[in-house]
Amino acid sequence: MTFEVLAEPVRRRILDLLRERPRLVGELTAELGLSQPGTSKHLRVLREAGLVKVRVDAQRRWYELDPAPLAAVDEWLAPYRWMWADRFDALERHLDADSEET
Repeated sequence: MTFEVLAEPVRRRILDLLRERPRLVGELTAELGLSQPGTSKHLRVLREAGLVKVRVDAQRRWYELDPAPLAAVDEWLAPYRWMWADRFDALERHLDADSEET
């Protein structure tokens, strides 16, 4: 379920914003340029997936990132990192060679 939730770009943007700090729904709505109901819909999906938790403070609801489910994604991606590492190494060699020529 986590992969399905993360497939949506708006939800990934919400997680990026919540990575910085907890936020109110109105703040997220303004940052995303969505309607409040649209933002709330995405937050509900993220909450159900366990990626976001809500802290109630009087009349306000603070949304916070819960990174625990991302550990499973990280674990799944681990065997594939060698592909990126090789490409980053090749890019570094290319950039080094390029800088030596100039």
